[in-house]
Amino acid sequence: MHYPKLLPAVVALGLLAGPAFAQETVVVVEDAAAAAPSFDEIGPYIMTTLLFCMAGFLVFFMAAGFAMLEGGLVRSKNVTMQMTKNIALYSVAAIMYWMIGFNLMYPGEFNGYVGGFFNTTVLDPVGVAAADAALDYASVGSDFFFQLVFVAATASIVSGALAERIKLWPFLAFVVLLTGVLYPISGSWQWGGGWLSEMGFSDFAGSTVVHSVGGWAALAGAIVLGPRLGKYAKDGRVTPMPGSNLALATLGTFILWLGWFGFNGGSQLAMGTVGDVSDVSRIFANTNMAASAGAVTALILTQIVYKKPDLTMVLNGALAGLVSITAEPLAPSLFGALWIGAVGGVIVVFTVPMLDKFKIDDVVGAVPVHLFAGIWGTIAVVFYNSDANLITQLIGIAAYGVFTFVASLVIWLIFRATVGIRVSEEAEMTGLDTAELGMEAYPEFSRG
Repeated sequence: MHYPKLLPAVVALGLLAGPAFAQETVVVVEDAAAAAPSFDEIGPYIMTTLLFCMAGFLVFFMAAGFAMLEGGLVRSKNVTMQMTKNIALYSVAAIMYWMIGFNLMYPGEFNGYVGGFFNTTVLDPVGVAAADAALDYASVGSDFFFQLVFVAATASIVSGALAERIKLWPFLAFVVLLTGVLYPISGSWQWGGGWLSEMGFSDFAGSTVVHSVGGWAALAGAIVLGPRLGKYAKDGRVTPMPGSNLALATLGTFILWLGWFGFNGGSQLAMGTVGDVSDVSRIFANTNMAASAGAVTALILTQIVYKKPDLTMVLNGALAGLVSITAEPLAPSLFGALWIGAVGGVIVVFTVPMLDKFKIDDVVGAVPVHLFAGIWGTIAVVFYNSDANLITQLIGIAAYGVFTFVASLVIWLIFRATVGIRVSEEAEMTGLDTAELGMEAYPEFSRG
Protein backbone atom coordinates (compact mmCIF):
# COMPACT_ATOMS: atom_id res chain seq x y z
CA MET A 1 0.00 0.00 0.00
CA HIS A 2 1.11 3.59 -0.52
CA TYR A 3 0.96 6.49 1.92
CA PRO A 4 1.96 9.70 0.09
CA LYS A 5 1.00 11.91 3.07
CA LEU A 6 3.69 10.22 5.19
CA LEU A 7 6.55 10.89 2.75
CA PRO A 8 7.61 14.25 4.27
CA ALA A 9 7.79 12.65 7.71
CA VAL A 10 9.96 9.84 6.38
CA VAL A 11 12.34 12.34 4.79
CA ALA A 12 12.51 14.35 8.02
CA LEU A 13 13.49 11.25 10.00
CA GLY A 14 16.20 10.60 7.45
CA LEU A 15 17.63 14.12 7.94
CA LEU A 16 17.77 13.61 11.70
CA ALA A 17 19.70 10.40 11.18
CA GLY A 18 22.39 12.08 9.14
CA PRO A 19 23.12 13.42 5.63
CA ALA A 20 24.15 10.08 4.12
CA PHE A 21 21.13 8.23 5.44
CA ALA A 22 18.90 11.16 4.43
CA GLN A 23 20.14 11.00 0.85
CA GLU A 24 19.48 7.25 0.68
CA THR A 25 16.05 7.77 2.23
CA VAL A 26 15.07 10.42 -0.31
CA VAL A 27 16.14 8.14 -3.18
CA VAL A 28 14.08 5.21 -1.79
CA VAL A 29 11.05 7.43 -1.20
CA GLU A 30 11.29 8.95 -4.67
CA ASP A 31 11.54 5.47 -6.20
CA ALA A 32 8.51 4.31 -4.21
CA ALA A 33 6.52 7.35 -5.25
CA ALA A 34 7.47 6.80 -8.88
CA ALA A 35 6.40 3.14 -8.66
CA ALA A 36 3.04 3.96 -7.08
CA PRO A 37 0.22 3.95 -9.64
CA SER A 38 -1.75 7.17 -9.85
CA PHE A 39 -5.48 7.38 -9.18
CA ASP A 40 -5.98 7.82 -12.92
CA GLU A 41 -4.58 4.30 -13.30
CA ILE A 42 -6.31 2.50 -10.43
CA GLY A 43 -9.26 4.84 -9.81
CA PRO A 44 -11.54 3.28 -12.43
CA TYR A 45 -10.88 -0.17 -10.93
CA ILE A 46 -11.68 1.05 -7.43
CA MET A 47 -14.80 2.96 -8.38
CA THR A 48 -16.23 0.25 -10.65
CA THR A 49 -15.62 -2.39 -8.00
CA LEU A 50 -17.41 -0.13 -5.52
CA LEU A 51 -20.31 0.30 -7.97
CA PHE A 52 -20.69 -3.47 -8.32
CA CYS A 53 -20.61 -3.98 -4.57
CA MET A 54 -23.10 -1.21 -3.75
CA ALA A 55 -25.43 -2.09 -6.63
CA GLY A 56 -25.16 -5.75 -5.66
CA PHE A 57 -26.25 -4.93 -2.09
CA LEU A 58 -29.33 -3.18 -3.47
CA VAL A 59 -30.23 -6.02 -5.82
CA PHE A 60 -29.71 -8.50 -2.99
CA PHE A 61 -32.27 -6.55 -0.96
CA MET A 62 -34.73 -7.27 -3.78
CA ALA A 63 -34.83 -10.82 -2.38
CA ALA A 64 -36.53 -9.32 0.66
CA GLY A 65 -38.83 -7.37 -1.64
CA PHE A 66 -39.92 -10.51 -3.48
CA ALA A 67 -40.46 -12.32 -0.18
CA MET A 68 -42.60 -9.52 1.25
CA LEU A 69 -44.57 -9.06 -1.96
CA GLU A 70 -45.33 -12.76 -2.23
CA GLY A 71 -46.01 -13.09 1.49
CA GLY A 72 -48.58 -10.31 1.23
CA LEU A 73 -50.31 -11.61 -1.91
CA VAL A 74 -50.76 -15.23 -0.83
CA ARG A 75 -53.34 -16.37 1.72
CA SER A 76 -52.23 -16.49 5.33
CA LYS A 77 -52.06 -20.30 5.38
CA ASN A 78 -49.24 -20.23 2.79
CA VAL A 79 -47.05 -17.34 3.98
CA THR A 80 -44.41 -19.41 5.76
CA MET A 81 -43.91 -21.51 2.64
CA GLN A 82 -43.24 -18.40 0.55
CA MET A 83 -40.70 -17.17 3.10
CA THR A 84 -39.00 -20.57 3.06
CA LYS A 85 -38.91 -20.71 -0.73
CA ASN A 86 -37.43 -17.24 -1.05
CA ILE A 87 -34.56 -17.64 1.38
CA ALA A 88 -33.87 -21.13 0.03
CA LEU A 89 -33.91 -20.14 -3.63
CA TYR A 90 -31.47 -17.29 -3.05
CA SER A 91 -29.10 -19.60 -1.19
CA VAL A 92 -29.37 -22.32 -3.84
CA ALA A 93 -28.73 -19.74 -6.57
CA ALA A 94 -25.60 -18.49 -4.79
CA ILE A 95 -24.13 -21.99 -4.65
CA MET A 96 -25.13 -23.04 -8.16
CA TYR A 97 -23.87 -19.82 -9.75
CA TRP A 98 -20.50 -20.34 -8.07
CA MET A 99 -20.34 -24.03 -8.94
CA ILE A 100 -21.49 -23.81 -12.57
CA GLY A 101 -23.32 -20.67 -13.61
CA PHE A 102 -20.80 -17.80 -13.62
CA ASN A 103 -18.18 -19.49 -15.78
CA LEU A 104 -20.88 -21.07 -17.93
CA MET A 105 -22.32 -17.63 -18.62
CA TYR A 106 -19.01 -15.81 -19.00
CA PRO A 107 -16.61 -18.20 -20.78
CA GLY A 108 -13.03 -17.10 -20.37
CA GLU A 109 -12.30 -17.57 -24.06
CA PHE A 110 -15.52 -15.75 -25.02
CA ASN A 111 -16.46 -18.47 -27.48
CA GLY A 112 -19.87 -16.87 -27.57
CA TYR A 113 -21.92 -19.97 -26.93
CA VAL A 114 -21.30 -21.72 -23.67
CA GLY A 115 -18.45 -22.05 -21.21
CA GLY A 116 -17.35 -25.06 -19.20
CA PHE A 117 -19.51 -27.05 -16.80
CA PHE A 118 -18.35 -27.37 -13.17
CA ASN A 119 -15.74 -24.67 -13.68
CA THR A 120 -16.11 -23.05 -10.27
CA THR A 121 -15.51 -19.35 -9.77
CA VAL A 122 -12.15 -18.33 -8.29
CA LEU A 123 -11.88 -14.94 -6.59
CA ASP A 124 -9.03 -12.44 -6.68
CA PRO A 125 -5.98 -13.34 -4.57
CA VAL A 126 -5.89 -11.85 -1.10
CA GLY A 127 -4.22 -8.43 -1.10
CA VAL A 128 -4.04 -8.17 -4.87
CA ALA A 129 -1.56 -5.45 -5.82
CA ALA A 130 -3.06 -2.22 -7.11
CA ALA A 131 -0.83 -2.31 -10.17
CA ASP A 132 -2.12 -5.78 -11.05
CA ALA A 133 -5.71 -4.87 -10.26
CA ALA A 134 -5.56 -1.94 -12.65
CA LEU A 135 -5.24 -4.42 -15.50
CA ASP A 136 -8.91 -5.38 -15.05
CA TYR A 137 -11.97 -3.15 -14.87
CA ALA A 138 -13.21 -4.51 -11.51
CA SER A 139 -12.50 -7.25 -9.00
CA VAL A 140 -13.71 -10.75 -9.78
CA GLY A 141 -15.46 -10.89 -6.41
CA SER A 142 -17.55 -7.79 -7.08
CA ASP A 143 -18.40 -8.88 -10.62
CA PHE A 144 -19.40 -12.37 -9.48
CA PHE A 145 -21.57 -11.02 -6.66
CA PHE A 146 -23.28 -8.48 -8.90
CA GLN A 147 -24.13 -11.12 -11.51
CA LEU A 148 -25.24 -13.60 -8.85
CA VAL A 149 -27.99 -11.39 -7.45
CA PHE A 150 -29.49 -11.12 -10.93
CA VAL A 151 -29.90 -14.86 -11.31
CA ALA A 152 -31.50 -15.05 -7.86
CA ALA A 153 -34.04 -12.43 -8.94
CA THR A 154 -34.93 -14.62 -11.93
CA ALA A 155 -35.74 -17.54 -9.62
CA SER A 156 -37.84 -15.32 -7.36
CA ILE A 157 -40.13 -14.51 -10.29
CA VAL A 158 -41.02 -18.20 -10.61
CA SER A 159 -41.70 -18.54 -6.90
CA GLY A 160 -44.58 -16.07 -6.80
CA ALA A 161 -46.41 -17.37 -9.86
CA LEU A 162 -46.53 -20.97 -8.58
CA ALA A 163 -47.44 -20.18 -4.99
CA GLU A 164 -49.96 -22.02 -2.83
CA ARG A 165 -49.89 -25.42 -4.56
CA ILE A 166 -46.34 -26.49 -5.45
CA LYS A 167 -44.18 -28.80 -3.34
CA LEU A 168 -41.05 -27.29 -1.85
CA TRP A 169 -38.39 -29.76 -2.99
CA PRO A 170 -39.39 -30.09 -6.66
CA PHE A 171 -39.49 -26.30 -6.82
CA LEU A 172 -35.96 -26.06 -5.40
CA ALA A 173 -34.79 -28.77 -7.82
CA PHE A 174 -36.05 -26.58 -10.65
CA VAL A 175 -34.19 -23.61 -9.13
CA VAL A 176 -30.98 -25.67 -9.24
CA LEU A 177 -31.38 -26.17 -12.99
CA LEU A 178 -32.61 -22.64 -13.69
CA THR A 179 -29.80 -20.85 -11.84
CA GLY A 180 -27.03 -23.30 -12.61
CA VAL A 181 -27.76 -24.11 -16.25
CA LEU A 182 -30.71 -22.47 -18.06
CA TYR A 183 -30.15 -18.84 -17.10
CA PRO A 184 -26.36 -18.94 -17.57
CA ILE A 185 -26.60 -20.55 -21.01
CA SER A 186 -29.14 -18.04 -22.33
CA GLY A 187 -27.42 -15.18 -20.53
CA SER A 188 -24.16 -15.99 -22.30
CA TRP A 189 -25.83 -15.29 -25.64
CA GLN A 190 -26.02 -11.60 -24.77
CA TRP A 191 -23.89 -10.75 -21.75
CA GLY A 192 -21.21 -13.38 -22.31
CA GLY A 193 -20.24 -12.07 -25.74
CA GLY A 194 -22.45 -14.60 -27.51
CA TRP A 195 -24.31 -14.75 -30.80
CA LEU A 196 -27.08 -12.32 -29.87
CA SER A 197 -24.53 -9.76 -28.70
CA GLU A 198 -22.65 -10.12 -31.97
CA MET A 199 -25.92 -9.71 -33.87
CA GLY A 200 -26.58 -6.39 -32.13
CA PHE A 201 -29.34 -7.38 -29.71
CA SER A 202 -29.65 -4.76 -26.97
CA ASP A 203 -30.79 -5.40 -23.39
CA PHE A 204 -29.07 -2.99 -21.01
CA ALA A 205 -30.03 -4.52 -17.66
CA GLY A 206 -32.21 -7.51 -18.44
CA SER A 207 -35.83 -6.93 -19.48
CA THR A 208 -35.39 -10.09 -21.52
CA VAL A 209 -32.20 -11.70 -20.19
CA VAL A 210 -33.51 -11.68 -16.60
CA HIS A 211 -37.20 -10.81 -16.40
CA SER A 212 -38.66 -12.57 -19.42
CA VAL A 213 -36.56 -15.64 -18.62
CA GLY A 214 -38.17 -15.77 -15.18
CA GLY A 215 -41.54 -15.07 -16.77
CA TRP A 216 -41.24 -17.86 -19.36
CA ALA A 217 -40.15 -20.35 -16.69
CA ALA A 218 -43.06 -19.28 -14.48
CA LEU A 219 -45.56 -19.55 -17.36
CA ALA A 220 -44.44 -23.09 -18.17
CA GLY A 221 -44.68 -24.05 -14.52
CA ALA A 222 -48.14 -22.55 -14.09
CA ILE A 223 -49.45 -24.45 -17.13
CA VAL A 224 -48.08 -27.81 -15.96
CA LEU A 225 -49.02 -27.24 -12.32
CA GLY A 226 -52.58 -26.12 -12.98
CA PRO A 227 -54.67 -23.54 -11.08
CA ARG A 228 -55.40 -23.50 -7.37
CA LEU A 229 -58.44 -25.43 -6.17
CA GLY A 230 -61.57 -23.40 -6.66
CA LYS A 231 -59.91 -20.62 -8.62
CA TYR A 232 -61.96 -21.17 -11.78
CA ALA A 233 -65.59 -22.27 -11.68
CA LYS A 234 -67.10 -24.53 -14.33
CA ASP A 235 -69.20 -21.65 -15.63
CA GLY A 236 -66.08 -19.60 -16.30
CA ARG A 237 -66.27 -17.34 -13.27
CA VAL A 238 -63.02 -16.43 -11.52
CA THR A 239 -63.06 -16.79 -7.75
CA PRO A 240 -61.11 -14.00 -6.04
CA MET A 241 -58.49 -15.22 -3.56
CA PRO A 242 -57.32 -12.07 -1.76
CA GLY A 243 -53.85 -11.85 -0.30
CA SER A 244 -53.28 -11.97 3.42
CA ASN A 245 -51.51 -8.67 3.94
CA LEU A 246 -51.55 -5.82 1.43
CA ALA A 247 -49.40 -3.70 3.72
CA LEU A 248 -46.68 -6.35 3.43
CA ALA A 249 -47.13 -6.49 -0.35
CA THR A 250 -46.78 -2.71 -0.54
CA LEU A 251 -43.60 -2.83 1.52
CA GLY A 252 -42.26 -5.50 -0.82
CA THR A 253 -42.96 -3.31 -3.82
CA PHE A 254 -41.12 -0.35 -2.32
CA ILE A 255 -38.16 -2.61 -1.50
CA LEU A 256 -38.09 -3.88 -5.08
CA TRP A 257 -38.31 -0.29 -6.33
CA LEU A 258 -35.29 0.60 -4.20
CA GLY A 259 -33.36 -2.46 -5.34
CA TRP A 260 -34.00 -1.59 -8.97
CA PHE A 261 -31.69 1.41 -8.70
CA GLY A 262 -28.88 -1.08 -8.19
CA PHE A 263 -30.30 -3.40 -10.84
CA ASN A 264 -30.26 -0.74 -13.56
CA GLY A 265 -27.62 1.65 -12.22
CA GLY A 266 -25.06 -1.07 -11.64
CA SER A 267 -25.57 -2.28 -15.20
CA GLN A 268 -23.68 0.78 -16.40
CA LEU A 269 -20.74 -1.51 -15.51
CA ALA A 270 -18.36 1.39 -15.02
CA MET A 271 -17.88 4.31 -12.67
CA GLY A 272 -14.36 5.39 -13.50
CA THR A 273 -15.13 8.64 -15.30
CA VAL A 274 -17.30 11.70 -14.87
CA GLY A 275 -19.40 10.49 -17.79
CA ASP A 276 -19.97 7.11 -16.16
CA VAL A 277 -21.10 8.65 -12.88
CA SER A 278 -23.38 11.05 -14.70
CA ASP A 279 -24.89 8.15 -16.64
CA VAL A 280 -25.55 6.22 -13.45
CA SER A 281 -27.48 9.19 -12.04
CA ARG A 282 -29.42 9.48 -15.29
CA ILE A 283 -30.34 5.79 -15.05
CA PHE A 284 -31.59 6.32 -11.48
CA ALA A 285 -33.86 9.17 -12.58
CA ASN A 286 -35.28 7.26 -15.56
CA THR A 287 -35.83 4.13 -13.48
CA ASN A 288 -37.78 6.09 -10.89
CA MET A 289 -39.86 7.87 -13.52
CA ALA A 290 -40.88 4.64 -15.26
CA ALA A 291 -41.99 3.06 -11.99
CA SER A 292 -44.02 6.13 -11.06
CA ALA A 293 -45.68 6.24 -14.46
CA GLY A 294 -46.57 2.55 -14.30
CA ALA A 295 -48.16 2.97 -10.88
CA VAL A 296 -50.17 6.08 -11.80
CA THR A 297 -51.35 4.52 -15.06
CA ALA A 298 -52.58 1.40 -13.26
CA LEU A 299 -54.26 3.58 -10.62
CA ILE A 300 -56.20 5.58 -13.22
CA LEU A 301 -57.05 2.59 -15.41
CA THR A 302 -58.43 0.49 -12.58
CA GLN A 303 -60.61 3.43 -11.53
CA ILE A 304 -61.96 3.64 -15.08
CA VAL A 305 -62.33 -0.11 -15.71
CA TYR A 306 -63.41 -1.36 -12.27
CA LYS A 307 -64.86 1.88 -10.86
CA LYS A 308 -62.48 1.59 -7.92
CA PRO A 309 -58.67 1.71 -7.71
CA ASP A 310 -57.05 -1.70 -7.22
CA LEU A 311 -53.98 -1.60 -4.98
CA THR A 312 -52.56 -4.90 -6.23
CA MET A 313 -52.76 -3.61 -9.81
CA VAL A 314 -51.06 -0.36 -8.77
CA LEU A 315 -48.23 -2.32 -7.13
CA ASN A 316 -47.79 -4.47 -10.21
CA GLY A 317 -48.08 -1.36 -12.40
CA ALA A 318 -45.04 0.11 -10.66
CA LEU A 319 -43.12 -3.14 -11.11
CA ALA A 320 -44.15 -3.37 -14.77
CA GLY A 321 -42.85 0.16 -15.29
CA LEU A 322 -39.55 -0.89 -13.77
CA VAL A 323 -39.31 -4.00 -15.96
CA SER A 324 -40.20 -1.94 -19.05
CA ILE A 325 -37.37 0.57 -18.58
CA THR A 326 -34.78 -2.07 -17.68
CA ALA A 327 -33.83 -2.85 -21.30
CA GLU A 328 -32.80 0.78 -21.93
CA PRO A 329 -32.70 3.00 -18.84
CA LEU A 330 -29.88 5.27 -20.06
CA ALA A 331 -30.83 6.73 -23.42
CA PRO A 332 -34.43 7.99 -22.93
CA SER A 333 -35.34 11.42 -21.65
CA LEU A 334 -37.46 11.61 -18.51
CA PHE A 335 -40.51 11.91 -20.74
CA GLY A 336 -39.37 8.83 -22.63
CA ALA A 337 -39.05 6.90 -19.38
CA LEU A 338 -42.51 8.12 -18.38
CA TRP A 339 -44.34 6.81 -21.43
CA ILE A 340 -42.37 3.56 -21.54
CA GLY A 341 -43.29 2.90 -17.92
CA ALA A 342 -46.89 3.96 -18.51
CA VAL A 343 -47.29 1.37 -21.26
CA GLY A 344 -46.04 -1.21 -18.77
CA GLY A 345 -48.84 -0.19 -16.43
CA VAL A 346 -51.39 -0.61 -19.22
CA ILE A 347 -50.01 -4.06 -20.02
CA VAL A 348 -50.49 -5.28 -16.46
CA VAL A 349 -54.07 -4.04 -16.10
CA PHE A 350 -55.22 -5.82 -19.26
CA THR A 351 -53.09 -8.99 -19.22
CA VAL A 352 -53.78 -10.11 -15.65
CA PRO A 353 -57.45 -10.85 -16.48
CA MET A 354 -56.36 -12.24 -19.87
CA LEU A 355 -54.46 -15.05 -18.12
CA ASP A 356 -57.60 -15.86 -16.15
CA LYS A 357 -59.49 -16.32 -19.42
CA PHE A 358 -56.99 -19.06 -20.29
CA LYS A 359 -57.26 -20.45 -16.74
CA ILE A 360 -53.58 -19.83 -16.08
CA ASP A 361 -53.30 -19.14 -12.36
CA ASP A 362 -50.48 -16.69 -11.60
CA VAL A 363 -50.84 -15.84 -7.93
CA VAL A 364 -48.84 -12.60 -7.86
CA GLY A 365 -49.06 -11.46 -11.49
CA ALA A 366 -45.46 -12.39 -12.26
CA VAL A 367 -46.08 -13.33 -15.90
CA PRO A 368 -47.74 -10.00 -16.87
CA VAL A 369 -45.14 -7.99 -14.95
CA HIS A 370 -41.94 -9.78 -15.89
CA LEU A 371 -42.72 -11.51 -19.18
CA PHE A 372 -45.18 -9.24 -20.99
CA ALA A 373 -43.68 -5.98 -19.74
CA GLY A 374 -40.21 -7.44 -20.35
CA ILE A 375 -41.08 -8.07 -23.99
CA TRP A 376 -42.43 -4.53 -24.30
CA GLY A 377 -39.33 -3.01 -22.73
CA THR A 378 -37.06 -4.92 -25.10
CA ILE A 379 -39.04 -3.65 -28.09
CA ALA A 380 -39.05 -0.08 -26.73
CA VAL A 381 -35.23 -0.01 -26.98
CA VAL A 382 -35.53 0.83 -30.68
CA PHE A 383 -37.13 4.20 -29.92
CA TYR A 384 -34.05 5.57 -28.15
CA ASN A 385 -31.06 3.39 -29.04
CA SER A 386 -29.97 4.10 -32.59
CA ASP A 387 -27.81 0.98 -32.65
CA ALA A 388 -30.81 -1.32 -32.08
CA ASN A 389 -33.23 -2.50 -34.73
CA LEU A 390 -36.64 -4.10 -34.33
CA ILE A 391 -35.89 -7.33 -36.18
CA THR A 392 -32.87 -8.10 -34.02
CA GLN A 393 -34.81 -7.29 -30.85
CA LEU A 394 -37.62 -9.63 -31.91
CA ILE A 395 -35.12 -12.38 -32.72
CA GLY A 396 -33.67 -12.04 -29.24
CA ILE A 397 -37.11 -12.10 -27.60
CA ALA A 398 -38.05 -15.20 -29.58
CA ALA A 399 -34.76 -16.98 -28.85
CA TYR A 400 -35.07 -16.48 -25.10
CA GLY A 401 -38.75 -17.40 -25.20
CA VAL A 402 -38.39 -20.64 -27.15
CA PHE A 403 -35.34 -21.86 -25.22
CA THR A 404 -36.56 -21.02 -21.73
CA PHE A 405 -40.19 -22.01 -22.18
CA VAL A 406 -39.46 -25.32 -23.90
CA ALA A 407 -36.65 -26.29 -21.51
CA SER A 408 -38.72 -25.31 -18.47
CA LEU A 409 -41.79 -27.13 -19.79
CA VAL A 410 -39.78 -30.32 -20.28
CA ILE A 411 -38.31 -30.10 -16.79
CA TRP A 412 -41.68 -29.44 -15.16
CA LEU A 413 -43.28 -32.35 -17.06
CA ILE A 414 -40.48 -34.71 -16.03
CA PHE A 415 -40.81 -33.65 -12.41
CA ARG A 416 -44.59 -34.06 -12.52
CA ALA A 417 -44.27 -37.58 -13.97
CA THR A 418 -41.59 -38.71 -11.52
CA VAL A 419 -41.53 -37.05 -8.11
CA GLY A 420 -44.74 -35.02 -8.49
CA ILE A 421 -44.84 -31.25 -8.19
CA ARG A 422 -48.24 -30.54 -6.67
CA VAL A 423 -49.35 -31.05 -3.09
CA SER A 424 -52.43 -33.11 -2.34
CA GLU A 425 -55.90 -31.53 -2.34
CA GLU A 426 -56.05 -31.94 1.42
CA ALA A 427 -52.70 -30.22 1.89
CA GLU A 428 -53.71 -27.38 -0.41
CA MET A 429 -56.97 -26.84 1.48
CA THR A 430 -55.22 -27.00 4.85
CA GLY A 431 -52.42 -24.73 3.68
CA LEU A 432 -48.82 -25.47 2.82
CA ASP A 433 -47.56 -23.93 6.03
CA THR A 434 -49.12 -26.66 8.14
CA ALA A 435 -49.10 -29.52 5.62
CA GLU A 436 -45.58 -29.09 4.26
CA LEU A 437 -43.75 -27.26 7.04
CA GLY A 438 -45.69 -27.81 10.25
CA MET A 439 -45.62 -24.13 11.20
CA GLU A 440 -47.72 -21.07 10.50
CA ALA A 441 -46.83 -17.43 9.90
CA TYR A 442 -49.84 -16.21 11.89
CA PRO A 443 -50.66 -18.99 14.40
CA GLU A 444 -52.74 -16.71 16.61
CA PHE A 445 -55.20 -15.86 13.84
CA SER A 446 -57.66 -18.03 12.00
CA ARG A 447 -56.48 -19.07 8.58
CA GLY A 448 -57.98 -17.46 5.47
